[in-house]
Amino acid sequence: MKFDLHTHHFRCGHADGNIRDYIEAGISAGLQVIGISDHTPYFGEKEEQAFPRIAMGKSELVNYVSEVLRLKEEYEGKIDVLLGIESDYFPEHAETYREILSAYPFDYIIGSVHSVGGVSIFNKNRWKGLSEKQHIEVKEDYYRIIQDSARSGMFQILGHIDAMKGNYPDFADIPAEHIVDETLQVIAQHGVAIEINTSGKTKLSGGWYPSDAILERACHFGVDVTFGSDAHKPARVADELAQVADRLKSIGFTEWVYYKNKQKINVPL
Repeated sequence: MKFDLHTHHFRCGHADGNIRDYIEAGISAGLQVIGISDHTPYFGEKEEQAFPRIAMGKSELVNYVSEVLRLKEEYEGKIDVLLGIESDYFPEHAETYREILSAYPFDYIIGSVHSVGGVSIFNKNRWKGLSEKQHIEVKEDYYRIIQDSARSGMFQILGHIDAMKGNYPDFADIPAEHIVDETLQVIAQHGVAIEINTSGKTKLSGGWYPSDAILERACHFGVDVTFGSDAHKPARVADELAQVADRLKSIGFTEWVYYKNKQKINVPL
């Protein structure tokens, strides 16, 4: 069973292609399941589309859902198309997101932290001039927000849980292993999966999210894992899926999961 739960398309403003292109790419890659999971609108902002190159406008959400459901029917028997979405997690707006997203029949929701202290996690300039103590504080803040997202009950999957290293590879070496272990234990306790996301190769850090070191700890703590290419162009659908499966088996995982109707489905590796 091959699946990819993390794909984007033109509505978010920074991806190429339409939803059908990603479905067809999934079929070509030999997938049995493909999840469509574009970025949620910024529900905490007043504007219709506060950040046009980051996420779809609020009025586009219903069109997005309708299109995925229509294509799900069209491709039935060829590939299982799942209705997903990648939701930002802002603690101060969590209830607004929860209320809006609960109105739609999502198969799963990916919860991702893209901002800490009002600054993008991918903004490498945020690290300039910080002391070692401040580096540790930022890393702890990042993982505490991820912990909150796991506790929220809003998500089946947490996205790219060490993506703050994306444009600042030294993030991985900030000495705060305690907060990573604490976060993985919270994730396990609340039954949320983490994705192995192969889009890290498109950033300065290279490689996958999360690192092998984190995956080893995740296996130790009994965290469920899933796969997402985080494709922003159809050619990346299922990118390095086989290599990820092999790596997980070498670490000690025996299965991974995907979600349909928000119900976990276990798949042997």
